[in-house]
Amino acid sequence: MDPYVIQMSSKGNLPSILDVHVNVGGRSSVPGKMKGRNTRWSVRPSDMANKTFNPIRAIVDNMKVKPNPNKTMISLSIGDPTVFGNLPTDPEVTQAMKDALDSGKYNGYAPSIGFLSSREEIASYYHCPEAPLEAKDVILTSGCSQAIEMCLAVLANPGQNILVPRPGFSLYRTLAESMGIEVKLYNLLPEKSWEIDLKQLESLIDEKTACLIVNNPSNPCGSVFSKRHLQKILAVAARQCVPILADEIYGDMVFSDRKYEPLATLSTDVPILSCGGLAKRWLVPGWRLGWILIHDRRDIFGNEIRDGLAKLSQRILGPCTIVQGALKSILRRTPEEFYHNTLSFLKSSADLCFGALAAIPGLRPVRPSGAMYLMVGIEMEHFPEFENDVEFTERLVAEQSVHCLPATCFEYPNFIRVVITVPEVMMLEACSRIQEFCEQHYHCAEGSQEECDK
Repeated sequence: MDPYVIQMSSKGNLPSILDVHVNVGGRSSVPGKMKGRNTRWSVRPSDMANKTFNPIRAIVDNMKVKPNPNKTMISLSIGDPTVFGNLPTDPEVTQAMKDALDSGKYNGYAPSIGFLSSREEIASYYHCPEAPLEAKDVILTSGCSQAIEMCLAVLANPGQNILVPRPGFSLYRTLAESMGIEVKLYNLLPEKSWEIDLKQLESLIDEKTACLIVNNPSNPCGSVFSKRHLQKILAVAARQCVPILADEIYGDMVFSDRKYEPLATLSTDVPILSCGGLAKRWLVPGWRLGWILIHDRRDIFGNEIRDGLAKLSQRILGPCTIVQGALKSILRRTPEEFYHNTLSFLKSSADLCFGALAAIPGLRPVRPSGAMYLMVGIEMEHFPEFENDVEFTERLVAEQSVHCLPATCFEYPNFIRVVITVPEVMMLEACSRIQEFCEQHYHCAEGSQEECDK
């Protein structure tokens, strides 16, 4: 028989599906047991799935404690400003979405990097002489989280490392380790309002360092870096030739006594991928629209990084088209009063919380300057019955029905993170319960009785 013959078996009438076999070199390819394959079922999760680990979920899900049934649960742990209903988005934002939906123009696919018109709006909104932007410098993503994932994927290969803040947003580690990228932690200093320990940061850099993540304003710290400190960070990156992934999702969400400086406005030398989105400033995290701003005035990224990001965007074919269609009106019609009122509430809540917790023996809150959080140090020597911050927060839930995140979630033990988006009455009640809890469990440290008696 000829080496390549197609045999079609039929029984009289043609079957609905042809039974086609290829005869290769006289050997029929009739399906059977494949050489070397075990025909028993064996389906296992991939290495990527097994490497995906979220520290917050791991810690919180393992908390088996039940809240006090006699007290209403107050959650100071969720970084979603919509949870309590006290921080709605502006009516103009909602109307923009309704108009986009009613237009019927945005029901199909968009280019994977986003509609050109939507990218032009983002470029125009964030353009400034110090950091010019065009539509080609913008990639739209499914939330800021996907923006961060794409930036890591385009900058780092398995076996390389990235520099991540400690304390820092846990997603950086979750994403990096799932891709086989090593995480190196650089320290933030609470005594310096969470500025970076620049000397320690630079000591971590080696030939395998792919990028430096700078989160400003910070989750979980609520800190806002000064212009001078940002310039020092950029000097390290320039000296070591390390590109920066700037997580600026809380950009412009700073209190009146501080000024937000977009990192790209301070350097022409360091290539920067800035990640942002609608989630926090416009109070719509569920709408899942984010973006990457490519700042590359010395053409260090060149076309390769831009093309790489475009290719990565094709994995999910871009973010929701209806939100893209609403973007122009959201950016142009949201009144300044909305932003002002949001920040006024957050600052008032931060001041209230900081003042209340600072008066409690054994706690050391660090005053925030922006975002939606503050960090509180626990003087564990005064709470000897608790081994660590996780046990502290578990007992706080069990006795007072107040839930804060233990900062072990952010690689920073013996602190807790408090979310400041809760209504004022709830914040006052939560702080009162935390005070009661601490008073019940506080012990004078050995050798400090004289101080306790004051």
